[in-house]
Amino acid sequence: MHRALTTVGCVLTAVLATAWSAAPPTQPARPTATETVHTHDGPVRGAVHAGYRTFEGIPYAAPPVGSLRWAPPHPAAPWPGVRDATRPASACPQPAGEVPGGSTDEDCLHLNVTTPDGTGPAHPRPVIVWLHGAGFTTGAGSSYDAHRMATRGDTVVVTVNYRLGALGFLARGGLPGSGTFGLADQQAALRWVRAEIGVFGGDAHNVTLAGESAGGYSVCAQLASPAAAGLFDRAIIESGPCTGRPDRPFAPSSVPLAEARAAGADLAAEVGCGNSAHDTLACLRRVDVPRLLAAQDSDQQPAYATPLLPGDPAAAIAAGRFHRVPVLIGNNHDEGNGWAAGIVQAGHPVTPDTWPDIVATFFPAPGQAKAIVHEYPVHRTDGGPVFGAVIGDADFACPTARADRLLAARVSVWRYEFADQHAPPLTPGAPPFPLGAPHASELPYLFDLGGHPRDLTAAQHRLADTMIDYWTRFARTADPNGPSSPHWHRQTVLSLAPDHIVPTRTARTRHHCTFWNAL
Repeated sequence: MHRALTTVGCVLTAVLATAWSAAPPTQPARPTATETVHTHDGPVRGAVHAGYRTFEGIPYAAPPVGSLRWAPPHPAAPWPGVRDATRPASACPQPAGEVPGGSTDEDCLHLNVTTPDGTGPAHPRPVIVWLHGAGFTTGAGSSYDAHRMATRGDTVVVTVNYRLGALGFLARGGLPGSGTFGLADQQAALRWVRAEIGVFGGDAHNVTLAGESAGGYSVCAQLASPAAAGLFDRAIIESGPCTGRPDRPFAPSSVPLAEARAAGADLAAEVGCGNSAHDTLACLRRVDVPRLLAAQDSDQQPAYATPLLPGDPAAAIAAGRFHRVPVLIGNNHDEGNGWAAGIVQAGHPVTPDTWPDIVATFFPAPGQAKAIVHEYPVHRTDGGPVFGAVIGDADFACPTARADRLLAARVSVWRYEFADQHAPPLTPGAPPFPLGAPHASELPYLFDLGGHPRDLTAAQHRLADTMIDYWTRFARTADPNGPSSPHWHRQTVLSLAPDHIVPTRTARTRHHCTFWNAL
């Protein structure tokens, strides 16, 4: 049972978080109206929509192919003529999941810009740069249709592709950039924004770096990266707690460089480029993408003890070694329920008899399982929600509370908890128990995922509008408050639910944070 549960957990970590976009984006018809803007690399022609414009598939770095596979990002080459930017470019290589059919195209370092109509150079708009989640193994910037955030919030939104999986985070001795190529891509995109966003109506001096799950953890990593100094002015972290730990499953985190190098050696051996190869790196660069994807681990993390990420972001933030920018941070009320439901559906029911073994599988340190079973007893045969609470509290709610406390000692912090117990489902089919507000369930309130708006009630639409107002006001002024929304107190957690947006002081108790901090 232990082996089966561990396998299920690894797969779900990489897959379930992306299942919300199982429906592929509709392929847009070629637009009847276009607009051309001029970047330093050449002109790009985007699509004109009702109230906004999109410019998709713009290169921000050279294709990381050939000798540039596992190299820091290089500048994009200028292009002749006008580049078509009316359709998304390829996602970075990944297995099938969020991107239908997956991707094997390494020419993927592109970004997408959504900007409202009526942009004028005298009135530059705040910029939000969005980093997608999905376990550092899947995802694409083009999955996030940002037109509601751009138009309602009067902001310019940039969504980014960055290298994923082994192609983004391979580590080897003597290889510059080891373990952090994906994070370096994000920094290259931010440098592009500083240089180019003005021609799209954005304010290059007012950039908010935002992301969810692995994207949120990426924001944490950039907060702690000396190389990111001066590249962004505010930070939004959704369900990517900066103080996550690699010894606990599900939540994104980083690993020591030595551990990342060991994983890199295993990958090299798996694809036939082990110690017997004359030049391991040259051998690896000749391996085709499908073979690399088949050989890589389902879990991927950036490496620290590296030039880009000198220390574990959790330790850096605890020590105050992070960029001094205002932060908006939060988690979802029932963060772990999606994973728990997936494990139950995979044939591992949570009952009083199975509960101790399930806990021991995911929390194997001596004494932990017994303490957790005592703190979270299962008395009935439908204990899935208890398992979900353990995952959510241990890996998201309590690390987020700790990150809030550490960050707030030095910068302005606003913390939320998304709590819509009837959030639209992100996965097809009926779950084994009500999921409430699980991981990623806040995203349809901010974006049209995969180009498809979710069905929301009138009250949920009001919540979506309020969340966009908070997020974009924070991007504009570093304070989410405004006359049209309930006041957000910095000293409390703002609970976000339809027609019930209220401050709460009970989040720490509700999520057993005293217990987890002691454990």
